[in-house]
Parts: sequence; structure tokens; C-alpha cells
Amino acid sequence: MKQFNGASYRAEHFLWEVRDGIATLTLNRPERKNPLTFDSYGELRDLFRELRYAKDVKMVVLRGAGGNFCSGGDVHEIIGPLVRMQEAGDMPGLLEFTRMTGAAVVEMRQCPQPIIAAVDGVCAGAGAILAMASDLRLGTPRTKTAFLFVRVGLAGADMGACNILPRIIGSGRAAELLYTGRAMTAEEGERWGFYNRLVAPEELYTQADTLARELAAGPTFAHGMTKKCLEQEWSMGIAEAIEAEAQAQAICMQTRDYGRAYRAFVDKRKPEFQGD
Repeated sequence: MKQFNGASYRAEHFLWEVRDGIATLTLNRPERKNPLTFDSYGELRDLFRELRYAKDVKMVVLRGAGGNFCSGGDVHEIIGPLVRMQEAGDMPGLLEFTRMTGAAVVEMRQCPQPIIAAVDGVCAGAGAILAMASDLRLGTPRTKTAFLFVRVGLAGADMGACNILPRIIGSGRAAELLYTGRAMTAEEGERWGFYNRLVAPEELYTQADTLARELAAGPTFAHGMTKKCLEQEWSMGIAEAIEAEAQAQAICMQTRDYGRAYRAFVDKRKPEFQGD
């Protein structure tokens, strides 16, 4: 069976570290507020795809360097070339790019590891999408989140925003952000449910790591099943969803972690899950 060793992976376009089952992915162009490029999009897509096969990675923390999360696609390295494609009538090239960026979100949603976005400062455009595509989001009082696509003459329908964002904050609120391109304040983000909670900037990464370690100490196979059900049940009716969850639980009942939890309960001690 194919395996991927997350600890030995050497990233080219961001920082990557795995310690005690926690992978930390840091967007690392702080002088430009951590924008994405063609290459970093592609590497994100490929890395999250490979994480399906990584037994040594239980959680992923996604963050940005230098007090900001991500300012979106690099104006000079992405938007400029795309405008030149448009002027040359290169529709296949434009579609190849938009499919690649969308694939990064697909792979984030389909990898079994929960992803925690630790968001500080600027979180705009594709950066807002990366936060949106994560499973849990921590912000700070100075976080500003903006889906800026309309500001550059594009639809708000980018990388799954019209599908995922309304499910997080509601249709009306999502429509406002996607039509106007305005920044959602940190307080709005927490109140609307986009951010699970806000923490002080100096505590953000510590809090994200603590949450990651808490979840990594749990039944990680079952966490992956929860993530899968959260994803696939979006398009199901209630009867289909209940059947899917019945199957999911029956599968989880075959894991050793399920037995460990029972024996720990009987012995009045905390279970030590191992993810198998």
C-alpha cells in the first residue's frame, strides 16, 4: 500500500514541519503578506493529496509568517500572466489555472487530517479561501478576511466559495461578502461562525498547536471519518445521511481505539488512542 512520509517531505514554496504527528504549514513570504504563486498553488494541491497516505501526520496547522495569513494570489506572478493569457485568447490556459486552484481546495477537503487555520492580519482572496477550506479556524482581533474577487472583475464563485461559505456563515452573509468584496471584521467572523474563536495575536500559534495536539490525541481514524461525513453529507437527504453515518460508525466500531475507549472507561482512566 502506498505511504507518504510527511516528516521527510521537503517543501519548496512554503515551510513544512512535522512534530509529534502535528504538521505545521507556514506560508512564508512575509514581505508581501504571503501571496500565492502558480507553483505554490500546485504544491499545496499535491501535498494535501499525498497526505491521504501519511500515517505520521494526524493534524495540520496552516498559518502565515510575519503577522499576516495570506494576501491571495500574487499580483505580479499570477494576475499579470493571467491577463496576458486573456489578451492572447488562451482560454485553455485560463481554465487550467482555475481548475488547479480549485483542486487545492478539493484536496484539502478530502485529506483525512483535520486542518486548523491560524489566521492573523490579512486574509484575502485565495487566502480567505484557504481559511474557508480548513476544518477549524482561529483568528485574532486584528484579522481582516475578504473575498476580493469582485474587486478585480471576477465572480465571487471561486475555488468553491459559493458552495462552502454559505454553509459556514449563511447564504445572506456569504452573498454580501462575495458581491461587495468587503472585509469581514474579526468580530463579525467570530459572531457569524467563520472563526471558531478569537485569541490574542501573541497566543494564536500556541492556541492552534494546543488544539491540534488535543485532537491528535483522540481517535484519529474516527476524526477522518467525521471529516468524510461532514463533506459527503452536504448533498444528502436526511435518510441518506443517517445511513451513511450508520455505516461510518460500524466501521469505527471495528477499530482498536473503540475497544481501548471501553476498557479505559471500565478502568476509570483516560483512553490512550493510537489511531488504529
